[in-house]
Amino acid sequence: MQAGDPTNAARLGLLPAEVAKWTALLAEWRPLYLKYSDAKGKRTTLIKDQLLAVLANCVSFDQKNHLLDRIAASPNVTIGDMETFNIKRGILQKTMRTIPQTGITETVLAYIQTIGGGSFTIKCHSSKTGRAAIFTGANCVQFSYQVGGTAPTSAEAYGLIHELSTKAGFVLALGQGNSEKHLYIWFRWYHTKYPKLAGPWSGLETRLIV
Repeated sequence: MQAGDPTNAARLGLLPAEVAKWTALLAEWRPLYLKYSDAKGKRTTLIKDQLLAVLANCVSFDQKNHLLDRIAASPNVTIGDMETFNIKRGILQKTMRTIPQTGITETVLAYIQTIGGGSFTIKCHSSKTGRAAIFTGANCVQFSYQVGGTAPTSAEAYGLIHELSTKAGFVLALGQGNSEKHLYIWFRWYHTKYPKLAGPWSGLETRLIV
């Protein structure tokens, strides 16, 4: 509030009395929060109640004077201001809502290990990292597979099972009853909100189920 020339408060259109009130609330908050942070020593139910009271007063103060609304509407507001005050609208909202336009081109590299009982551990990564991790631009791994029968000709063949994993490392449990059959499986990076931007399918992986 007080930093800058003119001050951030003046730049964003806040009045001296409003800054003084907000500063007073901060002065109440700091010593209480230090005690609350000491979980094994000074934290008590009373300290917690006092902190909640300060929070309630701060919310009431904002609602009465529309401080955050005025900051968001200021012609001088910056993305940094919006992030500082945790305001998720205006210019920050427009930034956050940017829709990706470029499809994923990276292929999934999968390490598949048999663990018995009809199950496999699967770890997926990209060519840019040697550890299991969801590729940037995706929010999950999609895999397409078939148990037994003749090897499918593509990951989009009719009758294949399609599933998602939000973790790059996971277990695929097919059941002991599928022992001695073959697993045919493909992988690709996928984003559930933007399915059209999914990455290319990996090559077919074949494993004997034990």
